[in-house]
Amino acid sequence: MKTIDFAWLADAELGFGFSVVVFVVAILAIVVISILARYISLWFQAFVSGTPIPLFNIVGMSLRKIPSRLIVNAYINAHKAGLKIVSAADLETHYLAGGNIGNVVRALIAADKANIPLTWRQATAIDLAGRDILDAVRTSVNPKVIDCPDKAYGDYIPAVAKDGIQLKTRARVTVRTNIQQLVGGATEETIIARVGEGIVNAIGSAETHTDVLESPQRISRLVLERGLDAQTAFEILSIDIADITVGENIGARLRADKAESDKRIAQAKAEERRAMAVAMEQENIAKVTDMKAKFVEAEAQIPMAISEAFRLGKLGVFDYYKLQNVQSDTEMRKSLAKGQEEG
Repeated sequence: MKTIDFAWLADAELGFGFSVVVFVVAILAIVVISILARYISLWFQAFVSGTPIPLFNIVGMSLRKIPSRLIVNAYINAHKAGLKIVSAADLETHYLAGGNIGNVVRALIAADKANIPLTWRQATAIDLAGRDILDAVRTSVNPKVIDCPDKAYGDYIPAVAKDGIQLKTRARVTVRTNIQQLVGGATEETIIARVGEGIVNAIGSAETHTDVLESPQRISRLVLERGLDAQTAFEILSIDIADITVGENIGARLRADKAESDKRIAQAKAEERRAMAVAMEQENIAKVTDMKAKFVEAEAQIPMAISEAFRLGKLGVFDYYKLQNVQSDTEMRKSLAKGQEEG
């Protein structure tokens, strides 16, 4: 009868269980390593770049929904450029606030190379305010030229000198960004409006348009003296008159319009006087007609008065005949006078 070696069987089962555990641990290790592979690569990239970032910090970025590769690359670029004041935590904070990490870091590097004073706090504030901080730094290094007026509002700025001649002007304004006033400072539109106002004022103060044509630089000088870049995000370096064109004779046209207006006023007054004269004439005719009516009415009373005189004995027959003769003689004289006038 055979005997079973239970010790060997137990050793076999123990070996099998250990193999399973090792296999499971190996699978889990492979899974964990595959998950951490990209984080490890970022950690190793930062380490060999001389800007080490703890691996747990990199993993934490992903858990906080922050693109770890963007933060790591920006951090490496900043430190390689000598910006030791920027930390990975600062970059994370600015990203979570809605900022543009790449623009801010590139702007800081460009400002540092150009010796433009720009701190991390200023750069992030400008970026969060909606301004393009990188473009602002580039404009500080390489000044920008602005056309005045803007093409959207016309080709020229019209202004009138004291002699009434219109001059149409176009200018080019060279500006650079004022980093210190970029947040809260006025934009290009304000610069264009102020320069346009200054040009109109300078031309309007000239005695004749030929004075402006002889020395266009007087416009630039007068405009620059007014400090048009105050409270703006730019510093005006120069104002150059690109073109001056002679326009209409506004003064002559205004005088002609005034003369025409005065003529119409005089005609209206004359018409008013004529109407008053016509009205007065009609009123006088009415008065004459009224007087004639009263005269006829008075004549109608004469026969009645004569009759009354006869009854009272105040008028005799001979007196009546004498009155009749006088009337007949008067009528004859009138008839003769009328005939001579017609002849």
